[in-house]
Amino acid sequence: MEFNIEKFDNYTKIQVLEEKLDTHIAPALKSELVLISGKGEKNVVMDLGNCKYCDSSGLSAILVANRLSKNAGGIFVLTGLNDAVERLITISQLDTVLNITPSVQDAVKLIETEQASS
Repeated sequence: MEFNIEKFDNYTKIQVLEEKLDTHIAPALKSELVLISGKGEKNVVMDLGNCKYCDSSGLSAILVANRLSKNAGGIFVLTGLNDAVERLITISQLDTVLNITPSVQDAVKLIETEQASS
């Protein structure tokens, strides 16, 4: 099992269980994201707490999630980043594009705040 998906009232949490978010996992993750979006889910929290490494295909999957959520009028939040993954996201200047929180709880608060203000 590469990831765990849990559906909650106002968001879906995807927890990546592998240590590497790379070419082996990214295609399956993208497919899953498209399915989730197709079911009308618009708020997605992606927990990378187990991830120690991410490559360009992993970043691509993250950007797909962000775009699908935005297009649906929802919010995508990335959480649980370790130093290496966070550095990659900063170098790619995606930290200015993505919603990033330290924990899933913070991500949920962000979604609730965004929903209350819209």
